Amino acid sequence: MNWQQQSQAELEKILNVTVSTGLDTAQAKKRMKQHGPNRLEEKKKVPAWLLFLRQFQDMMIILLIGATLVSAALGEYIDALTIVFIVVLNGVLGFVQENKAEKSLDALKELASPTMRVKRNGNWVTIPSVEAVPGDIVKLHGGDKVSADIRLLTVNSLSAEESALTGESYPVQKSTEVLADKDVSLGERINMAFAGTLVTKGDATGVIIGTGMKTEMGKIAHLLSDSEKTETPLQKRLAHLGTILITGALILTALVVILGLMQGQPFYKMILSGVSLAVAAIPEGLPAIVTVVLALGVQRMIKRQAIVRHLPAVETLGCASVICSDKTGTLTQNKMTVTALWNTAGITFRSSKKGFPRSSYDKLLSYSVLCNQAAMDAKENNDGKIQGDSTELALLEAAQSTGVSYERLLSSYTVKKVFPFDSERKRMTVIVTDQAGQAYVITKGAPDVLLHLTTSIMEKERTEKLSALKKQHIHQAIESMAGKALRTIAVAYRPLQKDEQIQDVKKVERNLTFVGIEGMIDPPRPEVKQAIQECRSAGIKTIMITGDHKVTAAAIAKDIGLLPEYGKVLTGQEWKTATTQEKRELLQRVYVFARVSPEDKLNIVNELQSAGHVVAMTGDGVNDAPALKAADIGIAMGRTGTDVAKEAAALILRDDNFSTIRSAIKEGRNIYDNIRKFIRYMLASNVGEILVMLFAVMLGMPLPLVPIQILWINLITDGLPAMALGLDQPEDDGMKRPPRLASESIFANGMGWKIMSRGFLIGLVTLIGFVTSLHEQPDDLIRAQTIAFSILVMAQLIHVFDCRTSQTIFDRPPFENKYLTASVLSSVLLLVLVIYTPVFQPIFHTTALSMIEWLLVLALAAIPTFALAGRRLFKSDGR
Repeated sequence: MNWQQQSQAELEKILNVTVSTGLDTAQAKKRMKQHGPNRLEEKKKVPAWLLFLRQFQDMMIILLIGATLVSAALGEYIDALTIVFIVVLNGVLGFVQENKAEKSLDALKELASPTMRVKRNGNWVTIPSVEAVPGDIVKLHGGDKVSADIRLLTVNSLSAEESALTGESYPVQKSTEVLADKDVSLGERINMAFAGTLVTKGDATGVIIGTGMKTEMGKIAHLLSDSEKTETPLQKRLAHLGTILITGALILTALVVILGLMQGQPFYKMILSGVSLAVAAIPEGLPAIVTVVLALGVQRMIKRQAIVRHLPAVETLGCASVICSDKTGTLTQNKMTVTALWNTAGITFRSSKKGFPRSSYDKLLSYSVLCNQAAMDAKENNDGKIQGDSTELALLEAAQSTGVSYERLLSSYTVKKVFPFDSERKRMTVIVTDQAGQAYVITKGAPDVLLHLTTSIMEKERTEKLSALKKQHIHQAIESMAGKALRTIAVAYRPLQKDEQIQDVKKVERNLTFVGIEGMIDPPRPEVKQAIQECRSAGIKTIMITGDHKVTAAAIAKDIGLLPEYGKVLTGQEWKTATTQEKRELLQRVYVFARVSPEDKLNIVNELQSAGHVVAMTGDGVNDAPALKAADIGIAMGRTGTDVAKEAAALILRDDNFSTIRSAIKEGRNIYDNIRKFIRYMLASNVGEILVMLFAVMLGMPLPLVPIQILWINLITDGLPAMALGLDQPEDDGMKRPPRLASESIFANGMGWKIMSRGFLIGLVTLIGFVTSLHEQPDDLIRAQTIAFSILVMAQLIHVFDCRTSQTIFDRPPFENKYLTASVLSSVLLLVLVIYTPVFQPIFHTTALSMIEWLLVLALAAIPTFALAGRRLFKSDGR
């Protein structure tokens, strides 16, 4: 179907829809069944059976299975079967972890899905884009991401950026003109909007003619699908760490095998021990645990109203050193209230929720209602609900509280033309006609902008020339309101000549009459002050970047504790005129940027990054997208943010609240800390395992551990507590220390020393227990191996509590993490089972221990943690 050639009447007939009422609920349900959800088909997911088999593709696991076959061939059937069981169980756990991570990310995608404004049953409603169907009448505004192919029916200065589809880098101006050419290219179909493109400005209505894979974007869906999984920087560093560990483990394993063979140990036993030791030395479950911990962290952030769109952002959050925050709705409540009105009669302040004296401000209030997108949408929706921009809602509320009804005004005036608010023009203009047929231009916007367009001023009911003195009065009113942190909106108008053209906005917005100013305030969020203080304690500087007046921005910044006494407030114009060197010096002192443009935002981000900062930037508009994308962490507003801003961002705030950023950074730091905790635990445990075997072989002693015991430790003692550490609560100093450097090693701050020193001591005490038992009962090797096995397990389980803190085990309540407590108790219970249960004793080569032997086990197992904790109490470096 060549949709660009169809008229509105033909479209209604083909799609069986009436533009004025849209589809009804029954029609929409029927078409959803017929056409399916409005989404592109995703790459087929890996089947569960293949995901399970992938758990066994690791080289070490393959070597272990090979060694098991050798063991079985030599008649060690019980060992072989037990090892196979443990390997399979390890695979099952890995499969469950990966599957859970995938489900977490799927849930995340659903939360971040876009919405559309469609007409159903005669009313405008907001629905998830996935529920849109062919024939739906839709509304588009600047900043929207187009989610279906749409034939435009009405257009008001609409432009769309279509580079994702056509490669055209400049926005395309749209119209409703019926095109005669059936073979016109996509880029030239100016009466259509396509899925996957972005509305850069203006507004329009249209009818959906294609959804899902039947859109133009669906035809090239393979170009848009994100088939490759992106690894976080942390995962890349861990992969590098894995390479080092594999190399080291292979060398040590070869050494153990060779020394064992030289001392007369059986060949198959040394091969099996060597491979088992290599598996124990390499934490092959580490990538899976990292993925699960990141995914669970993302879920916790969702509960805190922060949606993470890209996993790398979780890690980057912990490095943030500067937050560039918008003021409106983020630091404030986004509930604007008009508290002051000005005209030539003077300023009137609102002392209560009662309205203003209408007779004095009738024109100002009435014109602010007529030039109001929220009022027009409410009339159009006809559903009794008023939604829209907070500024426009505040103007409506002020008028209604004084008895000025938007329904009555819009029934008395007809809106002929709308020039929507534009961040570059900083104003909105409408053309209306009254019942007598007289047309008027009404403009509202920033007072300093409107002053350049006005030549006269309304004095009571008369129009007088705008003199220099009158301009001075206006500036004084603006300053007076701004000094009380009020945002100011001015209103101007003029009657139109009978045959005057209304297509060119520049010709329309001229020779206006200044009517008055409305001052409104958006009060700060009550929790913001504390959040800013916490960020400052965490070494994170908060900078306000706003389009508001300099005085207004400074007043709010002081009120919330953002602007210190020595802090500087700078306008966008002052920033532009500064040299590069001056900008770098200014960034040390500037806490507030006022009257900034989107280009200024981008430049500020770039300068901060050049100074070595990791920058988090908030934004909600189309023009914020470049700065959001350039920032290390782009943060979009979930409620007021446009689809373009959300697409460019890595983090979306569902509640548009600054304190949610604080919570997300706190969570990001905790996630990274927890990853370090279980890396520290797993590697220290692995060092202990490999050293006890290496020491024994080098001293010409029997092996302290049999392969099945090493595998048991690797699965039970290493796996469960490590996962529980990934769910640990934040430490008290989490938001009291400076941000870590993005380039910081995973082993920074003495963690490498902690791993080696604890691992060495764990291996040493295990060997001491083994030697002591052999000395007491030289003929009972199984008892000595059971004691060594028990010491190694208990030393690791005690050490895991030490890993919860960067200080000492005494600095945190040991049983605060209920998951860790449960995993440790489970591991102890399983240890007791394999030691005392007759059926497990021949499998795990264990024997029952006496109470005296258990005292020896616990005493030696406590040494690595408590001896070093005592030492650290007298050391300042925390090692």
